[in-house]
Amino acid sequence: VQLQASGGGWVQVGGSLRLSCVASGRTLSDYAVAWFRQAPGKERERLSCISDDNRTRYSNSVKGRFTISRDNAENAVYLQMNSLKPEDTAVYYCNADAWYGRQYNYWGQGTQVTVSS
Repeated sequence: VQLQASGGGWVQVGGSLRLSCVASGRTLSDYAVAWFRQAPGKERERLSCISDDNRTRYSNSVKGRFTISRDNAENAVYLQMNSLKPEDTAVYYCNADAWYGRQYNYWGQGTQVTVSS
């Protein structure tokens, strides 16, 4: 699977962005997909995930502000980010994971999100 993350950019505090993670080479609905972020000098943080049967989970830091969703027709997973804060500034990555006899795990290349006050 090749994952292409996009949709990052610069936004003011309180604004919104929608990140996309589009897959090629495999059907993304066969995978659990998660969004992570990494800010300078900090560890990578898992924000949200959606299972292959569309159950969703969120970290406390984004619960109520971010929404993860799938579009199987587009072979994509999205992260809608609302009420953005300066502390949301980071590089955002998507990850696809599945177990079919062995683990299959893939990362997208990252997209920068900058929230300015």
